[in-house]
Amino acid sequence: MWDIMKNENLIIYIMMLGTFGVLSTEMGVVGILPQIAQYFNVDITQAGLFVSLFALTIAICGIFMPLVFSKFDRKKSFILVLTVFTVFSTIGAFVTDFNIALVCRIIPAIFHPIYCGLALTVAAEIVEPEKAQDAVSKVIMGVSAGMIVGVPITTFVATNFGYQFSMLCFALVTFIALIATVIFFPSLPGKEQSYGNQVKVATTGVFIVSVLGVIFLNGGMYTAYSYISEFLNTITNIFGTELSIVLFIYGVASIVGNWAGAKLLNTKTRLTVLTFPIIFSVLMVAVFMLGGLKIPMIALMIIWGLLAGIGNDISQYWMVSAAPDAPEFANGIFLSMGNVGITLGTTIAGAVVLGMGVQYVMLAAIVVMIVDLALIFLRTNRYNI
Repeated sequence: MWDIMKNENLIIYIMMLGTFGVLSTEMGVVGILPQIAQYFNVDITQAGLFVSLFALTIAICGIFMPLVFSKFDRKKSFILVLTVFTVFSTIGAFVTDFNIALVCRIIPAIFHPIYCGLALTVAAEIVEPEKAQDAVSKVIMGVSAGMIVGVPITTFVATNFGYQFSMLCFALVTFIALIATVIFFPSLPGKEQSYGNQVKVATTGVFIVSVLGVIFLNGGMYTAYSYISEFLNTITNIFGTELSIVLFIYGVASIVGNWAGAKLLNTKTRLTVLTFPIIFSVLMVAVFMLGGLKIPMIALMIIWGLLAGIGNDISQYWMVSAAPDAPEFANGIFLSMGNVGITLGTTIAGAVVLGMGVQYVMLAAIVVMIVDLALIFLRTNRYNI
């Protein structure tokens, strides 16, 4: 174990900031698609490419990029990624051509899995084994904060100061993380990996079941969440600043959920994993029935945020525990398949909204969670992990 263990908290907090910046850049634009469409004079579906192409690039590159970079010094890899994000977010703030702006989104997305995948691996490596899940959950807090808290923050900035300032905010956060990495982050040697041995785990039954489990777990969560703003607008009558506040509260709750998820996975692993789809489905029934009542819905959003944080912990745990000897590869697959799940959930939700109405996405999410529950039972019964 490295001498830098005494500085483990500083290292983890820097990686939390880095993952927050990286994930804010990815997901923050979800709340400002109308501003993007107006700024570039394109329709809203074209503006949606800012999200979908970013996610698709991660889904592809997450399979191999963390593994390729696993042999290099961690500090140098992190500096490279944060530099790319800072530079292209800054360029993206000033270009006026939509296609060039898309390129400024896609290039950072290629490097995205390197930072997040290696940060999760490093967090587990620099602490005692019994503290590994707690350390990983702190990095996942940065992921959750970027994915969820980043949306209302970006929406507020874009609404009050314009699209360019929101992009510069992304650049500022990754730049601060970059400076902190250069000054305070120690040199951490990479590890020579046998690509064949790492990738070989992808052929095992437990790994395949775990991949499907992560896809459907995220698919269920994002079937419900991807149109939550529309749901709160049309069903609950929550708009504007009030909507941003509710989404921010949801995000804070998800960060608390990350912490709680780590504790639960350390003490009641199987029970936590098995009951999650059931509890989430019960919540969706409550949202479907009480969505028109403002106060109960806000309370349900807090519970929803807690479960979202726990769900992120479960996804990462499932992949790494299925391939404990290939952590870089497993964390890359966690990011990749998580994005596949987001795409699946968003696609299902879109079809349901068009065909039945936004409130029915909650029932569709239950169907996806039932599939995930079957996969969880399969893994726990057949592979006993």
